Amino acid sequence: MGDPGDYNWAITQEQAIGPQIHRIIRERIVCADLLPGTRLSEADLARQYDLSRQPVREAFIKLADEGLLEIRPQRGTYVRKISVPAVLDARFVREAIEADIARFVATSPDPAMIARLHELIKLQREVAHGEARWFLALDHDFHRCLAEAAGKTYAWKIVEDVRAQLDRVRYLSYFQFSMDDIIEQHVSIVSAIESRNPDAASAAMRQHLREILHTLPDIARSRSELFDNADSALST
Repeated sequence: MGDPGDYNWAITQEQAIGPQIHRIIRERIVCADLLPGTRLSEADLARQYDLSRQPVREAFIKLADEGLLEIRPQRGTYVRKISVPAVLDARFVREAIEADIARFVATSPDPAMIARLHELIKLQREVAHGEARWFLALDHDFHRCLAEAAGKTYAWKIVEDVRAQLDRVRYLSYFQFSMDDIIEQHVSIVSAIESRNPDAASAAMRQHLREILHTLPDIARSRSELFDNADSALST
């Protein structure tokens, strides 16, 4: 299922290089280590991670497809600002998929899954006021655990493909809002699943994934330099 230790920015020889450098650059953008407007260089990153330029170039292309980078021919590659419409679209997709996943697993909950979810909630409580990346890793594992238990690997891939901009906002929210509310929402989801109540499980997941609708305006206004036309996007 993964653990907070998954969030490191070092290349290992035990895994394919391409996915690693994509993950590292993506996480550095999500965690605001690479800020919007930062110019990235294939050559510099290749030297930094002791790689050829090809996997870095491929990572840039994929990250551009995810809306995280802008590749300007003859001018360079830059970290893009956070797109509010992309955040809202990703949230919509997540709710549509994950509410049904919660409903599905609640019809016949697996005891091993329930135990794992309780373990993840316990770990979330331990890091809720510590390292943001650790909390987000555990939050991600919580949702992935449900998708894997439901056997919905393709549906989860869709969630993974659209969540980049959403993750950037979730990282910022860690520093402005209490994570205790998020944890209690996870508790409600697990409680409904344990009770074999599909309607309640689906409703709890929807409420959880709509939380960002309430927090996004405050985050966008307080960190407006990170967002692309936030005021106009949020007013429509």
